[in-house]
Amino acid sequence: MNDINTITSSSSIALVAEDFATWRTIVSESFVPLDVKTDIEDTFKAQIRMRSLGDVFVSDIGAKSHSVERTPSLIAHGDKRYFKLSLQLSGSGLLMQDNREAVLRPGDLAIYDTDRPYTLAFDNDFRSLVVMVPQAAIDLPRDVIGHMTATRIAGDQGLARMVAPFLTQMAKNMDELTGHSGVRMMNNALDLITTLLHGELDSAKVDLAPSHRASLLQEIRAYIDDNLGDSNLNPGAIAAANFISTRHLHGIFKEEGVTVSAWIRSRRLEHCRRDLSDPLFINRPVSSIAIRWGFVDASHFSRLFRATFGEAPTDFRSRIWPEAVNR
Repeated sequence: MNDINTITSSSSIALVAEDFATWRTIVSESFVPLDVKTDIEDTFKAQIRMRSLGDVFVSDIGAKSHSVERTPSLIAHGDKRYFKLSLQLSGSGLLMQDNREAVLRPGDLAIYDTDRPYTLAFDNDFRSLVVMVPQAAIDLPRDVIGHMTATRIAGDQGLARMVAPFLTQMAKNMDELTGHSGVRMMNNALDLITTLLHGELDSAKVDLAPSHRASLLQEIRAYIDDNLGDSNLNPGAIAAANFISTRHLHGIFKEEGVTVSAWIRSRRLEHCRRDLSDPLFINRPVSSIAIRWGFVDASHFSRLFRATFGEAPTDFRSRIWPEAVNR
């Protein structure tokens, strides 16, 4: 990337591309590998301003007309799964995924999945904010979000009227997203994004086929999340609390392609990871965070965390907060 003009500040980095070949490299290295095309290579210009907070990436993109495509072959070589939330700041764009299309105009938002093919096309100059987060960081099941991809969320309606301005200010004040306050702000943004997606589901803007099983699954998942800190949480207790048999409970999760125990474990691990990246818990022992979310054996928790996220919990926290006291 020798031809890339890099501008750094105290907390963000800006990459400026004066030609299309440079931009193609920037895009794939800043996000996930993408096939990038344009009809105006001779006059193409673009820039991206980025900020990383733990495993969350915030990018303010401004560019001339082009398209990006996430193809099956590119997906096959990836090992990390992300959701991207896009907020159109100026110009317009077309997002295509899961046989749906969403035309995005200034203020509009949409979510898409990097683990499935998608295309983004911009016919003219545009600017957009992209928040890229690990899929486990959004407190909604992946299959539910799968019904919402490439669906326009109007920025002037419902909860988006509050969430879109918040994200817009993040784009304008990216250099302020630094240190402990920056991480807390990003966690607040993730909570707002999750709330927005819940609101879209509740307002029936998303075409989810209603069924008793789907409603029951949502209630069960909510019960599990509310009781993750209980080390005695198990299929029997969950089934009893939801007035179904244990066999029925296992059958419901089998249809989702996961076991009950695996779902509980994944939710606990994600909450632990979030606490480890939260400056409020910077000096709390790792074992204490593990116990908070139902892991009573610190060694077992450490092995699970490493197997899931590719690094030990102490290494994860030290990477985000070098000053942390890991115990």
